[in-house]
Amino acid sequence: MSETDAAPIRAEPTGPRARRVVPTRYLVLALIFIITVVNYADRGSLSITGTSVQRDLGFSTVQLGYLFSAFSWAYVLGQLPGGVLLDRFGARRMYAASIGLWTLVTLAVSFVGLVTTPVLVALTILFGLRFALGIFESPAFPANARVATMWFPTAERGRATAVFNSAQYFATALFAPIVGWITHEFGWRWVFVVLGVLGLLLTVLWLRWMDVPRRHRRVSPAELDTIISGGGLVDLDHSAGADHGRGGGEGAVVPRRAPLNRATIARIFATRPLWGVYLSQYAINALTYFFITWFPVYLLKGRGLSLLEVGFVAALPALCGFIGGLTGGFVSDAMLRRGWSLTAARKVPSVFGMVLATTIGLCSLIDSTTLIVAVMTLAFFGKGVGSLGWAITTDIAPPEASSFVGSTMNAFGNVAGIVTPIVIGYTVQATGSFNVALWFVAAHGVLALVGLAVMGTIRRITFDA
Repeated sequence: MSETDAAPIRAEPTGPRARRVVPTRYLVLALIFIITVVNYADRGSLSITGTSVQRDLGFSTVQLGYLFSAFSWAYVLGQLPGGVLLDRFGARRMYAASIGLWTLVTLAVSFVGLVTTPVLVALTILFGLRFALGIFESPAFPANARVATMWFPTAERGRATAVFNSAQYFATALFAPIVGWITHEFGWRWVFVVLGVLGLLLTVLWLRWMDVPRRHRRVSPAELDTIISGGGLVDLDHSAGADHGRGGGEGAVVPRRAPLNRATIARIFATRPLWGVYLSQYAINALTYFFITWFPVYLLKGRGLSLLEVGFVAALPALCGFIGGLTGGFVSDAMLRRGWSLTAARKVPSVFGMVLATTIGLCSLIDSTTLIVAVMTLAFFGKGVGSLGWAITTDIAPPEASSFVGSTMNAFGNVAGIVTPIVIGYTVQATGSFNVALWFVAAHGVLALVGLAVMGTIRRITFDA
């Protein structure tokens, strides 16, 4: 069966397993969704607490922009090593280490400046911690994509990747009001304490419950067959030492894959569709990083809202981005089931979403704060609909380098997290307003459309011997 064919739904067996109404793969998806929500809350918390941190520690607007970008410098640098380690050790072990380490860094932020410290020293320490956060979070999204590739048939993968990708919007919608309230009532340090405790709990849960599909104690034979026959690469972690025989049996046959080597890497970087993915993901992430860094500051300083108001108002575009993210993935898979080609099913929602995202530039022409928030909400909804980069990556990445390709895409995409906060910081300081910055962000919607055109036909990349 080809990877684009939808697998038929098979009935679950009778007996004890019949009581398991929810397939295990959906619980796996729920877990990585929750982890990704906390992941984005950790990286985005500085945008809500930023003005309080700036006031307490004495940072300038440009210095705050560099702090916003510190995460992305490390996140980009950590992508390729993270991808190689995922291909070597598998998602379960690498994800556990990643969650535990980024949690410790998040907790450490709460201690910065407790003792009177010169501004440059405090800036250096906080920059270093945000840098470390980027390093330790770098395997997260490639690990999500790897889990989706292992656990979901192709006809469900658009929805699966849309769910974990939409966690970034849900994180803002959920945590922006909470972080604003905690900062207002107890101070910004407690935000990082609360997030640290959540991270520690998730580390324990991941280690105790997660496993590969063939070994997971909750997966039925029928569900495993559904995943495999539908194109799920359940043996993707074979090279990481996973035991793929159910119950340790010797009868399981695991296909051997070519190792990731220099020749394979060279061929990956010579593949045009991947460069289209890299370019569009960069553009999409520029929109993301505006919302998780400067958008709350824009509402505070550009529109004159209070901190509590910002917490609730910032949640509105994020909530619509979450809805848009789910809509894009579900519509894409529905198109695939109805006979559309994989290329059309992934690209049509992406183009529609990116056109909507460009409307953010209109906010520079509007005076009404209410109308500005409405346009921002529409733009972020569109950005969510068009964010199918991870689905496309799981569709086209060669099996022997799935995490490497995902990490490479994430690295290129998150260069936007370095560029966007710094450019906006300098632009706002030079002009005294956010108008030019808004047009800068809007232009990335057009750039994403260029990337989709460069991508060409979407299909699995294979390197025949």
